[in-house]
Amino acid sequence: MGVILEIVKIALIVAGAVLGLVYVFQSRLIFFPQKIPDQSRERFKEYGVRVPSQGCELHGWFVNNTISATSPLIIYYGGNAEEVSASLWEAEKFRSASFLFMNYRGYGDSTGRPSEQGILMDALTVFDWVVAEYGVDPGHVVLMGRSLGTGVAVHVASERRVAGLILVTPFDSLINVAKSIYPFLPVEKLLRHRFDSLALAPGMDTPMLAVIADQDEIIPNPNSLTLINAWAGPVETLVVKGAGHNDISQFDAYFRGINRFLDTRF
Repeated sequence: MGVILEIVKIALIVAGAVLGLVYVFQSRLIFFPQKIPDQSRERFKEYGVRVPSQGCELHGWFVNNTISATSPLIIYYGGNAEEVSASLWEAEKFRSASFLFMNYRGYGDSTGRPSEQGILMDALTVFDWVVAEYGVDPGHVVLMGRSLGTGVAVHVASERRVAGLILVTPFDSLINVAKSIYPFLPVEKLLRHRFDSLALAPGMDTPMLAVIADQDEIIPNPNSLTLINAWAGPVETLVVKGAGHNDISQFDAYFRGINRFLDTRF
C-alpha cells in the first residue's frame, strides 16, 4: 500500500510540474515570431511604416493607393508563426489596391514580446493610426485575419466600425481549440491567451466571410463552425476542398471566393 501511495505521490508531483511548465511557457507554445526574409525587406522597403505602441515600435508595410467605398483598404493580421510580408507577395491577387500589413510585437522588426493583451492593444493602435494619419474612412476598411489573426480581426471589429471581415481558418476560442487538441489538460485554468471570438460573435453585425480548409489539421472544422453559427451579422462561408491549414492560399478557390465577397460587398 505504501508503495502505491508513493507512486501516486510521484505521479501527482510530475503532473503538477508539467502543468506548471505549460502555464509558465505557454507563450512559447502559442507565438512563434519570425524574421523578415531579405527578399521581402528589399522588395517592399518603399512601403515600410513604423508605429509606436505602448513601449513597443511596430513595423510593417502600408500600400496606400485609392481607398474608397468600392476599393477598400485591407488590414491584415497573420497567423501565430507568420511574418506578414510573406502574404504581401500575394496582394496583387486581391480585388483591392491598398493594404496594411503589420507584424505583431516581437515578429519581424516589431519590438517587444507577443501576448494576447499586447497584440490586441497594438491592433487598435495601428487601426487608429491609419485612420488619423491618412484620413481613412473606417467604413472603407476590411479586416482580414488568418488563423490566430482571426481572433485579432474580430476583436478590432468589436471595438471599431469597419465595412467587413474576412476570416481565414477561423476558430471560436483558443480554449476550445486547446480542449480539442489536449482534452486531458485543464486548459480553462491554464490558458492566459484566449482570443475568445465566440464571446464577441453574438454582438457582431459586421458582414463576414469565413474561409475554411476542409482538411485543416490545426483548427478542427467544428471550431470554425461554432464561431460562424454564433455570428449575429451576415455570414458567407467558403469551404476550400482539399486545403489544409497552411496551404489554403495555394488553391484557386481561395482568391476567387475572397474576391467574390469583395465584389458583392463593395
